[in-house]
Amino acid sequence: MDTSKITKKFKELYGSEGVAYTSPGRINLIGEHTDYNGGFVLPGAIDKAIYCVIKPNGTAKVRAYAPDENPEKVKLSSEFGLTEADKPAERWAQYIFGVVREMQKRGASIPGFDIVISGDVPLGAGMSSSAALESCVGFALNDTFSLGFDRMQLALIGQATEHNYVGVKCGIMDQFASCFGKEGSLIRLDCRSLEYEYFPFDPKGYRLVLINTCVAHMLGGEYNERRESCERVVAEIAKLHPEVKFLRDANREMLDEVAAKVTSLDYIRAEFVIEEIARLLATCELLKKGDYEAAGRKMYETHTGLSLKYTVSCPELDFLNEKAKQYGVAGSRVMGGGFGGCTINLVKDELYDNFIKNTVAAYEKQFGISPKVYDVVIKDGARKL
Repeated sequence: MDTSKITKKFKELYGSEGVAYTSPGRINLIGEHTDYNGGFVLPGAIDKAIYCVIKPNGTAKVRAYAPDENPEKVKLSSEFGLTEADKPAERWAQYIFGVVREMQKRGASIPGFDIVISGDVPLGAGMSSSAALESCVGFALNDTFSLGFDRMQLALIGQATEHNYVGVKCGIMDQFASCFGKEGSLIRLDCRSLEYEYFPFDPKGYRLVLINTCVAHMLGGEYNERRESCERVVAEIAKLHPEVKFLRDANREMLDEVAAKVTSLDYIRAEFVIEEIARLLATCELLKKGDYEAAGRKMYETHTGLSLKYTVSCPELDFLNEKAKQYGVAGSRVMGGGFGGCTINLVKDELYDNFIKNTVAAYEKQFGISPKVYDVVIKDGARKL
């Protein structure tokens, strides 16, 4: 994205020039519903990001402007103080406020500042625009005021902002990927220890593309229900193996030992998670070898598991996955929590045009909705421009 527009807007609003920063959205190649089970995820930062221009203003207030917001529905500007009682009404500004407050809780002294925010991370497409915003603001404040936080602390500050100021009890993956992204690499994050390792992802001859179903099936407590299934299985396994704290610590043999003690539904959900953790670790080894066809087959296995065992897919996602198979796509799966959102697809260059053209047409005919298509490239994480 060209930052000249927000740089110009900043000068127009505040009468001087600020400094520009950016932080990206993310994809997750494989590893779904593994995070709250103490397992691994495999995200990467992408070439769609949130940008900001920032400068201290010598007051005790924040003056913020977000030109991308819909002017008919949302106020574009927000001004607020820096104490807990000053939480702004505008939801987009609450992310900025939350980051400031979480930094203050960790001992940072932050004076007033002016900020303009923009971006090209598609909203509601599962690419974590909110985490990109938190990471962008956090990185910018940390650099501007020399606060001394490292990238892991910035990711945790972003996560705490979601928990305490936005009301979303998210895991750490999204903010982590936005802060730690590295061009040409995916990051294997251990969600239990927060240890991480980079794995090469530079699939020459392939393209990474997301197809958004443009549907969201709201199924209430479905997410929590699956989490509780996993916890019930862990509780039974732990009676025999006290060292097991998460499904990540268990294996298939341990699961089979408690098969008679848990419901068939809980069993099959736990089975998926144990298989998915193993699949992710195998995929990392395939990436080291540059075997993207075999890695793609693992993506298909994940989709089958999410659809038939964890049951978090939906007809639209399954339709897109079937079309990917039909048109020879190397790998395809639902990305994210499920019940709607995107499929992530690893497509050979020479198959791309045919796959997209025919899949979009077939989807429109089947569901009466035009899906959105996003090509993504793996890029660096939060940085000063």
